[in-house]
Amino acid sequence: MFKYELIKESKECKARLGKIYTNHGVIETPIFMPVGTKATVKAMTPEELKDLEAQIILGNTYHLYLRPGHDLIKEAGGLHKFMNWDRPILTDSGGFQVFSLGPLRKITEEGVEFRSHIDGSKHFISPEKSMEIQNYLGSDIMMAFDECAPYPASYEYVEKSMQRTTRWAKRCKDYHKNTDNQALFGIVQGGMYKDLRIESAKQITDLDFPGYAVGGLSVGEPRDLMCEVMDYTVDYLPKDKPRYLMGVGSPDYLFEAVERGIDMADCVLPTRMARHGAFMTSKGQLAIKNAKYKRDFKPIDENCGCYACRNYSRAYMRHLFGENEILGARLASIHNLFFLINLMKRIRISIMEDNFMNFKKEFYENYGY
Repeated sequence: MFKYELIKESKECKARLGKIYTNHGVIETPIFMPVGTKATVKAMTPEELKDLEAQIILGNTYHLYLRPGHDLIKEAGGLHKFMNWDRPILTDSGGFQVFSLGPLRKITEEGVEFRSHIDGSKHFISPEKSMEIQNYLGSDIMMAFDECAPYPASYEYVEKSMQRTTRWAKRCKDYHKNTDNQALFGIVQGGMYKDLRIESAKQITDLDFPGYAVGGLSVGEPRDLMCEVMDYTVDYLPKDKPRYLMGVGSPDYLFEAVERGIDMADCVLPTRMARHGAFMTSKGQLAIKNAKYKRDFKPIDENCGCYACRNYSRAYMRHLFGENEILGARLASIHNLFFLINLMKRIRISIMEDNFMNFKKEFYENYGY
């Protein structure tokens, strides 16, 4: 069932419109994907996500493997049934989470041995094990198990890491059991080194995956460097398959990604910001705990049509966060997710109308970039 349809390419830049077809529905691209790390987008129900017009959400292989376990989720009928979400799901491979454990993990050619961040118990994930877990979860899009090199890192380290990622990608493809229902994406690595990025892109695309991700960015490097790497990497990815930039969710990063031909992006940023009382608005970020909002009875964003902005004031939101009320985090999550999902919808319209660069300029001026 998986298929990518390229609908339109911008006349101004590399931005493009497309559709991704899966067993659980069609995804209009470019798209922002909310992250449901542990089979839930924090503070949100599936019904609320649908009201926000979320087309696809993410699950995290590492966390779901540790708790409640992929065996249990398979027994429940797969991740869609387990969490009552009937639209597309993408699962990451668990690679980034495992590698972020630092001294708690040991990388070998076979895979990664690590200790759980929960109880210290020992575990081992190989490319084959990551595929087994994701097959059990039943996501529509799976990610190959890769090694995400840190920033900064030496050329020698990144080269070895990149070559291992290619070998692991082949092992993932060879082991993948449910090719009719689950699309497996390859991941391009190579750090911040142009020749390694290009070589990685050639190696991974030679394996002929249904889609490709640009990994190893937004890991602490300057924004200009991220944009530069993304710019030339995308040139080596096929036009007839979706391109996914992993782990970005700020409005400026989304604009920069789309401008360079990226179709999909995800990040925990909107819900993480929400839990700390930070709102994305049409005029920049708003920190609701600031004393100046105590008697401010305007909506969070007067240009926003989300449930929170239609019904509640800044003063009320400040009160909720001041009292640590759960409703504050829920309403802020609704707002931030609506903001990004609606932003991507407006970006798609601007591409269709060949007005993307003007829209970007206008947005940046209002947001304060």
